[in-house]
Amino acid sequence: MAVMGMSSETFWGGKKGAAQFEALMKDLSGGLDITTGAQAVNAALGKLGAKRIGIITPYQTVGDEQVKAYMSECGYDVASIHGLKCPTAKSIADVSPETLKEAFRKVDGPDVEALVQAGTNLFCAKVAAEMEIELGKPVIAINTATVWWAYRTHGIEDKVKGFGQLLEEY
Repeated sequence: MAVMGMSSETFWGGKKGAAQFEALMKDLSGGLDITTGAQAVNAALGKLGAKRIGIITPYQTVGDEQVKAYMSECGYDVASIHGLKCPTAKSIADVSPETLKEAFRKVDGPDVEALVQAGTNLFCAKVAAEMEIELGKPVIAINTATVWWAYRTHGIEDKVKGFGQLLEEY
């Protein structure tokens, strides 16, 4: 199994682009099963039964558009998306927990069923778990979803506390 610790490329080109990326990675890895952030978020939302979502990213507008297009093609209604417009890949890792929390609050609303964070270089797993408590709804950090999906697709059913309901309950 190979777990891709990157996300923008896994959303690029919609469902077709994501499938092509997964096939390329499988080929390059010698046939290993591939787990990506895009497929993990899709699976997590499916498991949670959420259809109307808010999304935060570290990306510029072009990246936000790719994430939104992929999620829309997967059947989700993207109520809002907020890109933090981080200037470099390295600066993504410098985003503060408070900035992430404010971003989640911006994309939340009474009709939003779940919140999603893209961008694997954002340190968001603990923040997402805290926001689930504050907002009373699922908040999916892409790294948490990716670990969860890699485990579940390979028969590992361990439950892990402290990272939100996805790993704790499902």
